[in-house]
Order: sequence, then C-alpha cells, then structure tokens
Amino acid sequence: MGWVVVVVVGVAVGLGGPVVLRERASARYPVTAADLAAGRSALAALAGPDQRPAAADGSAVPDGSRVADGSSYEREQFGTAWADVDRNGCDTRNDVLRRDLTATTIDADGCTVLTGVLADPYTGRRIVFARGKGSALVQIDHVVALAAAWSSGAASWDRRTREAFANDPANLLAVDGPANQDKGAYDAAAWLPPDPGFACVYALRQIRVKAAYGLSVADDERAALDDALDTCVTA
Repeated sequence: MGWVVVVVVGVAVGLGGPVVLRERASARYPVTAADLAAGRSALAALAGPDQRPAAADGSAVPDGSRVADGSSYEREQFGTAWADVDRNGCDTRNDVLRRDLTATTIDADGCTVLTGVLADPYTGRRIVFARGKGSALVQIDHVVALAAAWSSGAASWDRRTREAFANDPANLLAVDGPANQDKGAYDAAAWLPPDPGFACVYALRQIRVKAAYGLSVADDERAALDDALDTCVTA
C-alpha cells in the first residue's frame, strides 16, 4: 500500500512539474498586475491581418507571420543602421550596449562600449562582451523584427518613421548572438526566447511596441502572445 501511495504522489508531481518549473522560471522576471492587464487589453485591441493598411504603393501588406516567403522588405527601407536618432552623439547600438550591459568600460570617445557583461534575457546565460573578433556574441535584437514590422504595417510608413522605429530603444535588446540569429525575422508564433521565464516580458514588450506603432498581429501570432501572457508571474 505504501508503494502505491509513493507512485501516486510521484505521478501527481510529475504532471505538475512543467507548470511548477515554468512558474519558477517566470518568477525571475515578475511583472506588475497593472502591466499585465494593460498588455492583455492592448493585445485585444491590436488590428488583425484583414485590417492592415495598404503599402505605400497601394498593394496589400503580407501577413506578418509569413514574412519569410518573399515580401518586398529590405533593411535599407528602415534607414541608416544604428543611426544617432536621439542626437546624443552616440550610435544606437552603443546606447543599447551601455544600457543593457554591466561592468562596462567605455572608449575615450565616450560612446563605444569596449567590454561588459550581459545577463542574456533570451537564454539566461552570462556573456562576457569584448569589442573585436568576438563582439558578435552579443547582438542587438529588434524585439519586433524589422521584416515582421514591414509585413504588419511598416510598409505604409514614411522613411523617417521607419528609421525611428528601427532605432527605438523600446524595441531593442542586447541579447545572445546565436539566439538572435535563430530568431531572424520570426514573430511570436514561430519564435519565443529559449528561456521560458522571459516569455511573458518578451510578449509584453512586443505588444507595447506593436500598439505604439499601430502594427497588426496575425491570428497565430495573437494566440502565441496570449499564451505567453499566461506564463506571467505578478509581483
């Protein structure tokens, strides 16, 4: 009888295991109840694929979740990469590195980050950054990828708005380089951070950016974002 009880308890714990582990992971990135409620409300209000604006040439804008299949996106359509749009004298890449890395050393120019340490939100890894041959280990990710933005509304913007979007700190994170490469142009339906604990914060950030810029969400993308919000732990 005692053996049976142990088995039953073991099965129960096993069934709850993934949920418990997910909650523990998400607890490392808690959000406020107000932010979560605002995120759910904003997600519900985002336009769907059939409500996307037309591109500048009058053609229909492709579904953002299918961005890889041949839309007319080109990086140059979003202006100069890492432009100094806030006119602080430093390029956007170094602005983000200074914000997201710790223990940084800065070049004499006052801008260029030479070394630092990243607590990577996508993988949970600790990455030592050093400018030079290995600097690609840390990359700057567009949380809402530029190609996905193009397909969900940015094609109808003027160039100045696209450049501002591409350099908006709210849509930028310093992250693990390989994870950034794996993500590519995918939206949330196809890619979420490998560290499940960051899924909630990542989803909230995508929703805020899409809401701020009036970008649409595909149906499967909306479902993925909603599922990610279900992993949130409030503080």
